[in-house]
Amino acid sequence: MRLSYQTDYALRDLQLRLVPLIKCIDQVCREHGLRYYLWAGTMLGAVRHKGFIPWDDDADLAMPRPDYDILMAHAHEWLPQPYEIVGPHQSLHCPHRFAKIIDASTTLLERPDFLFPEGIYVDIFPIDGFTDDEAERRRILSRYKKLKKRHFFCFRDPYKHGGGPRAWFGLLFQKIFKADQVQGQIQDLMRTYDYDKCHTAIEYDFGTRAILPKQLLGEPKLYEFEGEQFYGVADADAVLTAIYGDYMTLPPVEQRAQHKFYYLDFNMPYRDFVRNGGLDKYSLKH
Repeated sequence: MRLSYQTDYALRDLQLRLVPLIKCIDQVCREHGLRYYLWAGTMLGAVRHKGFIPWDDDADLAMPRPDYDILMAHAHEWLPQPYEIVGPHQSLHCPHRFAKIIDASTTLLERPDFLFPEGIYVDIFPIDGFTDDEAERRRILSRYKKLKKRHFFCFRDPYKHGGGPRAWFGLLFQKIFKADQVQGQIQDLMRTYDYDKCHTAIEYDFGTRAILPKQLLGEPKLYEFEGEQFYGVADADAVLTAIYGDYMTLPPVEQRAQHKFYYLDFNMPYRDFVRNGGLDKYSLKH
C-alpha cells in the first residue's frame, strides 16, 4: 500500500508544539552551564520574524562539540517525559548523523523509504573545530559528502522502485556497507579537529556555508522567539549572511515550502504506533 505525503497538517499547531520542547532544552542547558545556539532557519526566524519562519516546520539548535557531548551523555537523565533524545551517541545504527530531541507522545515518519518512527523533534547539531588549510578542508568535506551519501543508501528501502532487478543495487549495497560502520566513520571524521584548539568552526550539515570564525558564534546572546527568550549566535548578521546571503529578503512564494511528512500524529506515542503495526501498514513493500 503506497501512501502520499501529508501536506494538510496544521503547520501552526506543529510550530507551537515545538516551543515547549525548545524551552525544555534551554532550561536543561542553563541548569548545566551548556552553550547552545538557535541555528539555521530557527536563528533566521528569530531575527526576521521573532519566531518561526511562517512556512517552517522544524526547529534547529547547534552546540559546540564539548557542550554537545555532555548533553548527549546526560540527556536521558536530564530530560523530563515525554521528551527523549535519539542520535548516533546511543547507537551507530541510528540513521541521523546528529541528535534529535523528540516528543515521544507524538509520531512522525519523514519519508516512505526511511521508516524510522520518532516524535516531532528539534534537531541538535554539533559544531566542530576545523582546519584553516584550504586543501585539507576540501579533502575532509569531499570525504564527508561521500560518507553522507553512503549512509543514506544504508537506510534507503531497496524496494522503493519495485522488486526484481530494480531492487538489486540497494540490496547489494546494504550487504557491502553496514550502517553502523559508515556512521562510525562519519562521527570520527567530524571529530578530526578539537573544537577548543581551533579558531575556525564548522557545522558539517551545512558544509562550506557553515565554516565560520568561532568569534562569530561567540558567547550565546538572547533573542526573542515566539514570545520566549532563547540563545542564539553572537553575530547573527555575519552568520546568517554566510549561510543564506541576503537573509532579510523573503524568498519567492514558490520557494516557501514546508516539509511533506509521510505520517504525522500529534496524539499517538510513537511506541504505540509501532506496537499497533504502523510500520507494516506504511511499508513500501506492501
